[in-house]
Amino acid sequence: MIAFRDHARATLPGLYPVIANASQAVMEELEIFLRHRKDAMWICGLTPTGEVRDPKILGKLDEVHRSTFDLVARLGTASAPSLAAQSQESLAPTAWNNRLSNLAARGLLIERRSGKTKTFAPVLEVA
Repeated sequence: MIAFRDHARATLPGLYPVIANASQAVMEELEIFLRHRKDAMWICGLTPTGEVRDPKILGKLDEVHRSTFDLVARLGTASAPSLAAQSQESLAPTAWNNRLSNLAARGLLIERRSGKTKTFAPVLEVA
């Protein structure tokens, strides 16, 4: 699953793999695997009509990436310059961009380019 995600993200930048309707046993095994790798993926349920239910991040993000993800999830969308301006951390936009790009490479955030600026948003909406 991880190899597919990494290949998909590297070759098809508009594809964001999500695990849907996994059994409890599969979720438990994947959770152990992801935590061991210090990695994470989106997981959710899908209704028969295709509606997303209970989206969440499965696995483990280090503290820096978790706090960055949580900040973007709270804001809904963010750019590196906007996070540098709003955050209590005294980080340059380049450092924020590195964090955001890492989360996008993992398929946790959608990266959109508008001119020179990149904006990021969660792939799924967390309630």
